[in-house]
Amino acid sequence: PPVGEVAALTAPAEKAIPFASAQAHVLIGQPGFQRRDPDFLALLVGNHILGGGGFVSRLTHEVREKRGLSYSVYSYFAPGLHAGAFTVGLQTRPDQAAQAVQVSRDVIARFVAEGPTEAELRAAKDNLIGGFALRIDSNKKLLGNVANIAWNDLPLDYLDQWAKKVEALTVADVRTAMAQKLQPDRMVTVVVGGKQP
Repeated sequence: PPVGEVAALTAPAEKAIPFASAQAHVLIGQPGFQRRDPDFLALLVGNHILGGGGFVSRLTHEVREKRGLSYSVYSYFAPGLHAGAFTVGLQTRPDQAAQAVQVSRDVIARFVAEGPTEAELRAAKDNLIGGFALRIDSNKKLLGNVANIAWNDLPLDYLDQWAKKVEALTVADVRTAMAQKLQPDRMVTVVVGGKQP
């Protein structure tokens, strides 16, 4: 039988799972979008700025650099034939988990409301376009990209147009796409840990 889409969340939820560990593991998320969504590239760029761009992301700046709450914090979309998840993840000391969660939520909400700056958008475009060749630099990667095009019913010129379409994105494009897909006030938060081993 066909697999139905995951319903949009209607209210926030929190789940704390006690576990004997030195670190608390935190996930914040919600249902995302399908891979063939026309806003895919705007969301890719937006997520790169929010939490997918490593040490230059907003989440890293606020959670790690400014407050030292986690060595690593990240976000990603996992789209497929059905709407995959949007996830923010981090590890922190159990006594800092509540603060790390609140800071992360605040960063997400602010980014969804305001979108990126022109400088953030330019840096993300440069990074993603500059690294595009590494996505297709082997037969295995080319095959993976061709399979992605076929599996998700993408245009046959998808790879040829990728960099041009990323370059054409505006701050408004990214802000609108992120605001349409993310609902910071309805996300689920799961914290595993909190007991000392």
